[in-house]
Amino acid sequence: MGGSRFHPRRFFALLDQIDKDSLSDSLDGSARNRLLGSLLIAAACLLFVNYAKNADFFYGMIKLVSSWFDVRPYVVFQAMKVQPYFSIYSQAWWGFVNVLGYLLIPMLCVKFIMKQSVRDYGWQWGDVTAHKWWYVLLASPIMIFAILVSFRPDFSSHYPFYPLAYRSWSDFVLWECIYMSQFVAVEFFFRGFLVNALKPRLGSLSIVVMCLPYLMIHFPKPWLESTGAILFGLFLGILALRSRSIWGGVLVHITIALTMDVAALLQGKGLPSTLLP
Repeated sequence: MGGSRFHPRRFFALLDQIDKDSLSDSLDGSARNRLLGSLLIAAACLLFVNYAKNADFFYGMIKLVSSWFDVRPYVVFQAMKVQPYFSIYSQAWWGFVNVLGYLLIPMLCVKFIMKQSVRDYGWQWGDVTAHKWWYVLLASPIMIFAILVSFRPDFSSHYPFYPLAYRSWSDFVLWECIYMSQFVAVEFFFRGFLVNALKPRLGSLSIVVMCLPYLMIHFPKPWLESTGAILFGLFLGILALRSRSIWGGVLVHITIALTMDVAALLQGKGLPSTLLP
């Protein structure tokens, strides 16, 4: 059942158990329609996030809204540029699009279209505590590796993604809140919505299928990170189904991201020294 322990020697036995827990041999018409609907929702969300998250889309939206109020976009941009947090606006838009496309839209579809509880899609603590050491084992080597590579000049120039995170603690905290919120959204979409929607038909193969789009969203990143996303996604997918929760994966992502950002700042421009810009 969902609470049984994960152990590497029982890897294939666990996959068999996931298959037994599924309803792949007894899907009725409504269940098949729900599966088809889930796949269409997932495709629409992936398409939306991929194209809407970019800064160009954000500025295009500003131009569109400006035209509604008969205001010249140039005037709006000039007013925005004098704001102390202008540089984080596009990052906030990126975070908003991720939360909307990967979290809010799937949640609303689960609740109002599929007529199911979001708790059944990993939105609960579940048995995370019973599997805590596997999450620690997953996060620890990546954190150590991040600290080691932080001594490279290109690392501190790449992280944090918000280049002014060093400027003040308010910049740093605002950025990390945006960054962490998108991890919650990504985990819910891939390890919550997608695997649980596919599990009744595909069983343990739902984890492998989930890893394909999860790998693809990493394609703009270095090849080593994209390759690691395959194993990372598989491991987190198994743990998410066994624990019936996305929150272990969320904590792993947040811990690694904070480690990388802090390490990069310490090796680069240093941690913030003031509260406000």
